[in-house]
Amino acid sequence: MFYSKISTMKKTRATAIPDDVESLKQQLLEMQILLQKTQRESLHHQQEAKRFQQLYNHALEQWQLALRKRFAASSEGHPGQGELFNEAEDSLTPSDEEVAADETITYTRKKSRRPSLSADLPREDVVHDIADAEKVCDDCGHDLHQMGEEVSEKLEFIPATVKVIRHIRPKYSCRCCEQQATRTTIKVAPVPASLLPKSIATPTLLSQIITAKYQFGLPLYRQEALFNSFGIELHRQTMSRWLIKISSQLTPLYERMHALMLERSALWSDDTPVKVIDVDKSQCTMWVYGCGGDKPERLPDNTAAPPNIVLYDYQDGRGGIHPNTFLTGYHGLLQVDGYAGYHGTDAILAGCWAHARRKFIEAKAVQPKGKIGRADVALNLIQKLYGIEKSIRQLSIADKRAARQTRSVPIMAELKVWLDKAVHHVPPKTAIGKAIGYTLNQWDKQQVYLEHGAAAIDNNRAERAIKPFVIGRKNWLFSNSRSGAQASAMLYSLIETAKANDVPPGAYLTALFEQLPHLNDGEPVDHLLPWAIRL
Repeated sequence: MFYSKISTMKKTRATAIPDDVESLKQQLLEMQILLQKTQRESLHHQQEAKRFQQLYNHALEQWQLALRKRFAASSEGHPGQGELFNEAEDSLTPSDEEVAADETITYTRKKSRRPSLSADLPREDVVHDIADAEKVCDDCGHDLHQMGEEVSEKLEFIPATVKVIRHIRPKYSCRCCEQQATRTTIKVAPVPASLLPKSIATPTLLSQIITAKYQFGLPLYRQEALFNSFGIELHRQTMSRWLIKISSQLTPLYERMHALMLERSALWSDDTPVKVIDVDKSQCTMWVYGCGGDKPERLPDNTAAPPNIVLYDYQDGRGGIHPNTFLTGYHGLLQVDGYAGYHGTDAILAGCWAHARRKFIEAKAVQPKGKIGRADVALNLIQKLYGIEKSIRQLSIADKRAARQTRSVPIMAELKVWLDKAVHHVPPKTAIGKAIGYTLNQWDKQQVYLEHGAAAIDNNRAERAIKPFVIGRKNWLFSNSRSGAQASAMLYSLIETAKANDVPPGAYLTALFEQLPHLNDGEPVDHLLPWAIRL
């Protein structure tokens, strides 16, 4: 555009070049102004083009991530898992053979595996024998003898059965007093202790309802239909009232587990939103706190470790006051995600490398297919850290810390140098820019596990603990009331704590509901906790 204007000016003024200096200066000034204007327009167009290109790239990344989230596998694994993998820094550009290998589809037939049947299951033998007349040799006519047998097993399912337990209490009176028309003495056995007096609920029925909803995600309206199929009229409103009444009686157990949890040296926490109809809040929250792993652990000297505890805590909002209140007086380690509300606690916050890795995996997903980029560099270094954790899993707390100081610290330093350099070469709003920015913002917390052997490298244990609630929420969608949400928190706590200690939740709840009514006011409840109860 500029050059066309200049050429036009040359043509129009080629025959009219001024002779005086002032006119010549004026003409040069006009040409200079025109040049500056054209340059500004050109720069503006370049900036607009760059901005639209960035918007296009951002929209393309978001679209690719949405497709991946909806249709791709949810695994967060990376080819560099463990100690042995190819360094991305040494081979940033794949060879032709590698590209061809990536584009080759290999079809393998998946070998079927027969389901295993536990040896503890009761067995019934059914013998399929040939007729006595056939037990002779077809060649010589002599009798055949049994040389062995062929056994195959099939699983028979016996549907659940229900029955009515009639509690009969004979009444006794004095005939002599009856004949004399005096006050008659009547004696009858006391009403058996029950968790819900004057209701038809038994410990086994309550256990079935609770485990069906909170362990297997079966809403009460579906359970109502299930009971109807057995000829039992049991409304969902009745079951809901039962659960709320039971949860209020379980408060001493919850408070005792809470007190025991705060005595531990390392905890983890996570949260998820929940919709409560009668609460005028845009976002209610179910928090989960816990200590220990998914299964009971044993210390290196083969002694039993302290029990695992999982507690849910419903709150009307997501403010930092809620974890601060729950963790009052706690000064140990707390494994968390990037939520800033935990900063008000007195705990030592340990970050989560799984969250950082997840963002780099998203950045890798939007890279050109078959290309290795910055996301692969970060992922390979992070996977080195995970490989070290896998190799030291069975060590003591002190040995874990020593191994991390020797093996993980140098890798962490290398990763920090790379992040500090890469952050200046990527746009901050791209997927890789967000991954690098998040990791740098969380860097101090993600360093904590190196100094504390009791800490984990990530917060995946808390995410696994919140998952049963998330799965159940997909079925029942919301809670009608605050009391219902609080009852859910109480019952989820007992079920998940039982599971974390290898105690069958159904058997535990049945035993608990049988023994709890006999507990006196103020009596310790330690013998009724999931890991200590007598089944």
